[in-house]
Amino acid sequence: MLEELGQLQLSVRRLSTDRNTALRIFTASRFVAIASAQREFWLEFSWLDQEYRVAVRRLAQFCTNHRSNT
Repeated sequence: MLEELGQLQLSVRRLSTDRNTALRIFTASRFVAIASAQREFWLEFSWLDQEYRVAVRRLAQFCTNHRSNT
């Protein structure tokens, strides 16, 4: 159970880092990139944001499912 929790936490951390990086790139692109490139940066951020949200949901579900086991 602890190993699974650790894997879920690691996944959230990694995806958080990727998501935050994509958001910074997208934000910076507003000043230096053409519209089509901005759209690509937005799509990349959106994809990573969805993956991050799924990972957070899985972690929350794991915690809910195992709350009574402590």
